[in-house]
Amino acid sequence: MNKPLVFFLLACCLAAPVPACAQVSYFQENTEDPALHFPAPRVPAFVEFAGQTYRFDRPDLYERMDRELIAFTYSHTNSILMLKRAERIFRQVVPILQKNGVPEDLKYLMAIESNLDPKAVSTAGAAGLWQFMKATGRGYGLEVADEVDERYNIEKATVAACKYLKEAYAKYGDWMTVAASYNAGQGGISKRLTDQKQKKAMDLFLPTETSRYMFRILTAKYFFENPEEFGFQVTDSYPYLEPKETVTVSEAIPSLTDFAIEHGTTYFFLKEANLWLRSDKLTNKAAKTYQIIIPTSEY
Repeated sequence: MNKPLVFFLLACCLAAPVPACAQVSYFQENTEDPALHFPAPRVPAFVEFAGQTYRFDRPDLYERMDRELIAFTYSHTNSILMLKRAERIFRQVVPILQKNGVPEDLKYLMAIESNLDPKAVSTAGAAGLWQFMKATGRGYGLEVADEVDERYNIEKATVAACKYLKEAYAKYGDWMTVAASYNAGQGGISKRLTDQKQKKAMDLFLPTETSRYMFRILTAKYFFENPEEFGFQVTDSYPYLEPKETVTVSEAIPSLTDFAIEHGTTYFFLKEANLWLRSDKLTNKAAKTYQIIIPTSEY
């Protein structure tokens, strides 16, 4: 077949209209798509975060906020799971933030970091609710080893996060700049503030990830406070169950299975309540003191 004829036939195929039945079929099959019924919420006039008012009346700020509102609306799995986990996780974390003088709104930074999953591990190796890297966790007082990894200890990791956040706030005096530094590092944010002659991260030209990070935090607050505007109605949140007791140990535990049974629970429930115990035993050669949660049988 000669080339002119081939090109002519190809052009005819490309120009041919899509059959009407095919177009109708697509919409008929997708009438239950939540996106058709729950469009992303409109960008609010402002969001209050850690005592600061963030307005979106500038075109670039409006668009950046709008992008994250859309992302939260249509990331159905993560959005629903965060709503379900919120009661359990915030119940444990918020009192620690308050005790350490960190604004409660910083819990939304944690939500962005881990989707409120205390078992979360990033591809880079960051772990736990606050997504500490190994070296950073150790630098803020967490034990990170084969048998014990306190990045998964909700209480201790939150205390460590408070240390970081307060240290950064002493340097920047602005909680959103603190949040940006949590993503990009204090060195990177400080250099950009100096180079661009600005005082706050919101006024910086930043890598896309860090730029979005700040607006994701603002969107997270708006989302948790107004889930219905995103099309979500969650009535069966995962509850927080008070532990049966907390046992102080400073000796080795050869078998966590036996330890669990001795305390009226199972290995499964013990591990779920103490994710920082990373092995089936606690050698504890240094005779450190640990607080082990003994959960209720319904944990």
